[in-house]
Amino acid sequence: MDASQVIIRPVVSEKSFVLAEAGKYTFRVNDKAHKTQIRQAVEQLWDVKVVEVRTASVKSKPKRRGQTAGRTRQWKKAMVQLREGDSIPIFQAFEAPE
Repeated sequence: MDASQVIIRPVVSEKSFVLAEAGKYTFRVNDKAHKTQIRQAVEQLWDVKVVEVRTASVKSKPKRRGQTAGRTRQWKKAMVQLREGDSIPIFQAFEAPE
């Protein structure tokens, strides 16, 4: 699997921005990707050193729109901790409003 296929996109939330300040970045990743592939993809895409990778499966939630009922998709996220001093510029482009 190619690095661009492993990392789908960054997770944009208040919690992910707080973690990014501590050197921990959150990404939506391919459901079939494992921790080693995620580590290699982040190191290859942004030229940083990964210290730790944690993964979690986000379960689907029931949703309704009028009488139509359905569910959201299940997806996988990865929290990646970088070596101290390293950073990923994507998360610095979005400054949290004060």
